[in-house]
Amino acid sequence: MISVLTKVFIKDYTNTSDVKVRQLYGMLCGAVGIALNVLLFLMKFIAGQLSGSIAITADAFNNLSDAGSSIITLVGFKMAGQKPDSQHPFGHGRIEYISGLLVSVIILLMGVELLKSSIDKMLHPEVIDASPLVLVILVVSICVKLYMFLYNSRISKKIDSAAMMATAKDSISDSVSTMVVLITALLAYFMGVKADGWCGILVALFVIWTGIGAMKDTVGPLLGQPPEPEFVKHIEDIIMEYKNQGVLGLHDLVVHNYGPGRVMLSVHVEVPSTGDILALHDMIDLIEHRLAHDLNCSAVIHMDPVCVNDELTNHIKHKIEEIVAGMEGNVRFHDFRIVHGPTHTNLIFDVVVPYDYVMSDEEVISYMEKQIKEMNENYFAVIDVDKAYV
Repeated sequence: MISVLTKVFIKDYTNTSDVKVRQLYGMLCGAVGIALNVLLFLMKFIAGQLSGSIAITADAFNNLSDAGSSIITLVGFKMAGQKPDSQHPFGHGRIEYISGLLVSVIILLMGVELLKSSIDKMLHPEVIDASPLVLVILVVSICVKLYMFLYNSRISKKIDSAAMMATAKDSISDSVSTMVVLITALLAYFMGVKADGWCGILVALFVIWTGIGAMKDTVGPLLGQPPEPEFVKHIEDIIMEYKNQGVLGLHDLVVHNYGPGRVMLSVHVEVPSTGDILALHDMIDLIEHRLAHDLNCSAVIHMDPVCVNDELTNHIKHKIEEIVAGMEGNVRFHDFRIVHGPTHTNLIFDVVVPYDYVMSDEEVISYMEKQIKEMNENYFAVIDVDKAYV
């Protein structure tokens, strides 16, 4: 059904990198989610009233909350698609993440309410009248929720949406919870076992666990997280394509994500200090345009001149490489240069260490200063410690 609606309502539906197309995908899935969840609420509410089951009735209101979640998703995608303005120069893309966070909160609240109702039902069990009609409604509900999980997860991957993935997780949690409710109804129908409250508790705990997982997925992009390794590699591959034109390497890559389709990046690109400054600058401009075109982002490149023909500089740099190679963990250095003076020589460079490195920044500097002093007493280290943003 979603595939047909996609082709009908979304022009250029294969161009998922386009912000407008992503917005239409989100709004369409939100609208379908509203319709299906309202239908499921009506079916389960009737089944709950007929059977007298608190688990089925609670599951019905869970679907009603899902309809509210779908409304939030729809509105979130609509607002996220707004153009940048003077108050929000980077656009409104992160509203999509906020809508996913709200969906996660709703899942948690429903889980807590279901837990309270189930504990009460466990303490005061009642006989459940699980008729064939009630069982059929529950089976249909499971099938519908599994379908919703499949299309939400598929489209979330297609448009790379954390909000859609939160909705997909909500759907799979609903299908599992309804399956538990179905088992409860079958036990009551065939064996007279009063397990309604206990099964309700299991459902509630699963819903809460799902809500916490969905919240983690949406909080990460809001707080800021490293870019995907594939995206970083694509950036590196594009830049290093210009190796024969003067690019020596790159470092200090930082990616800012202001929402899907609104990515800004900055990177330092090393070039030979003896090169033609105008030709190198023209090349850097070309790389910026390539990154913007190929990755749908805004790119800013800082050009770093590197001394490549000085024998002493290369010798000392090689020694520093040996020191860094002897340190534990993924330690790197860049921006190496030397400044000669009448009494001493400054070795200036940046060291990149992981956030969870075994040594503190001060210990790293102290260790490297000691190693450099052993090379030559007249060498003084001027070191800045960086953290990797990718």
